[in-house]
Amino acid sequence: MPKAKRVVSVFVLAMFNVSLMASLRNLPLVSELGLSALFFFAVVGIGFLVPAALVSAELATGWPKSGGIYIWVREAFGDTWGFFAIWMQWVHNVTWFPAILAFVAATLAYIFNPDLASNKIFILCLVLVVFWGMTLFNYLGIKTSSLFSTVGVIAGTIIPGILIIFLGATWLGSDQTSYLTFSWDALIPDLGDPQNLVFMGGLFLAFAGLEVSAAYAGEVKDPQKNYPRAIIIAALITFFLFMLGSLSIAVVIPKSEVSLVSGLMEAFQLFLVNYGMGWFVPILAFLLVFGAVAETNSWIIGPVKALYTTSLHGNLPPIFQKQNKRNMPVNLLLFQAIIVTLAACVILFMPSVSAAYWILTALSAQLYLVMYLMMFAAAIKLRYSKPHVPRAYKIPHPHKGVWIVACVGMLSSLTAITLSFLPPAQLAVGNLIFYEMFLVLGFAFMVALPLVMHAFRKPEWKKIVRDPSR
Repeated sequence: MPKAKRVVSVFVLAMFNVSLMASLRNLPLVSELGLSALFFFAVVGIGFLVPAALVSAELATGWPKSGGIYIWVREAFGDTWGFFAIWMQWVHNVTWFPAILAFVAATLAYIFNPDLASNKIFILCLVLVVFWGMTLFNYLGIKTSSLFSTVGVIAGTIIPGILIIFLGATWLGSDQTSYLTFSWDALIPDLGDPQNLVFMGGLFLAFAGLEVSAAYAGEVKDPQKNYPRAIIIAALITFFLFMLGSLSIAVVIPKSEVSLVSGLMEAFQLFLVNYGMGWFVPILAFLLVFGAVAETNSWIIGPVKALYTTSLHGNLPPIFQKQNKRNMPVNLLLFQAIIVTLAACVILFMPSVSAAYWILTALSAQLYLVMYLMMFAAAIKLRYSKPHVPRAYKIPHPHKGVWIVACVGMLSSLTAITLSFLPPAQLAVGNLIFYEMFLVLGFAFMVALPLVMHAFRKPEWKKIVRDPSR
C-alpha cells in the first residue's frame, strides 16, 4: 500500500485535541459546583486527565498506526476486546452528539430569539440539521475536516473562553454583585452526600478525548515526537479554560438558576449588556456555534475511522467497509447519523432541555469511561506482553509507574461511572424511575451489544488487506 502523506502539524494536532476536549458548553455544568469546582478540577485532573494523557501518549507512540484504542486493546487482550473498546468509544457519541448540539441550538437562539433556547422542537430540529450537515462535510476527507476544526476551535472556543475569563475578572474587580462565595466551606464540597458529586461525571467527560487523535497518527508529522507534545499543550489549554471560565459564570449567575444548555450565553449577555456592549452578543453567539460545530466535526470522523479499522478484521458486515475516493467510510458515517437521529428524540420526552442535556451527558460519560478502563488495563498488559516495542514516550519506571498511573485512572473512572447513576441534587430530572431505567438499561444494552455482535460475526466479513496494526 502507498505510504500516506502526512498532513497534520503539531499546532494543528494540538488545536484538534483542544477541539475534542475544550467545549465551552461544559462551563455552565461546572459552574453549578461554585468555588468547589476548583476541588473537582484538582480531583479530575490528577485522577483522570494526567493518567489518560500519559497512557495515551505511551500507547500512541508505541502503536502509531491508524486504529487508536482498537489497536492498543487488541494487541493487549485480543480482537474481541479491541472491538469492544472501540465500540464504546464510538457509541458514547450517540448520546453525546445530541447534547452538544442542543448547546449549539440554544446558543444560536440568542442571535434570533432567546426564548427559543427552551423550545424542544427548535432544539431538536437544529440538532438534526447541524449533525447531518457535518456528516456530509466529512465526506470531503481528513485534511479539509482537520483544518475546519483548527479554525473553529480558535475562533469559537479559545477566543470566547479568554473573553469570559476576562469579563469575570473585571466583574470581580468592580463593585458589582458576585454570586461566587469565597470561603473554605465553599471550596470543599459536602463529600457525605453523593448527589453533590454527580456532576463530577460530566467533568470526566469534559476532559476525555485525548486518545481520539491517535486515529490520525498516520497523518501526523513525526508522530513519535509530536504526538505527546501536542496532547500536553492541549491538556494545559483545556484545563485553564475550564477552571477559570466556569468560575466566571458562577460570578454573575446563582448556581440554582444556571441553565446547562444556555447558561454560557446568559452569562455573556449579563456581562456585555452591563458594559454597554449588548450589540456584541449575536456575534459572540455565532463564534460559539462555530466552535461547538468544529468540536462536533472532530468527533464525527475520529471514532468512525477507528471503528472502520475493525471491519478489516471481520468485526463489521461488508456494507460498512465501503469508502469513497477520499478514503472516508461513508456507510459508517451514514449509519452513525441515523442512530444519532433516533437518540436525539429523547429531548422531546424529558421535562426540560436541561434535564435532557444532563441525562444524555451522564450516559455518554458512563459509556466512554468503560473504554478508558480498557485503555488503562491495556497499558499495564502491554508493558509485560510487548516490552520490546519502541515507545517514544514511556511512563517512568519499568513497571511501578504504569501500575500507579493506570490504577489511579481506573479507580477514578469506576467512581465516576457509579456516581453518574444518581440524579443530581442541583437539577430536577422528572420521574426518578424513568431516569434510572434509561441509564441502567441504556448502559447495559450498549455494553452487551458489541460482545453479541462479535460472537455472531461471519468469516466472510473479513476484508483481505494488510493488517494496519503490523
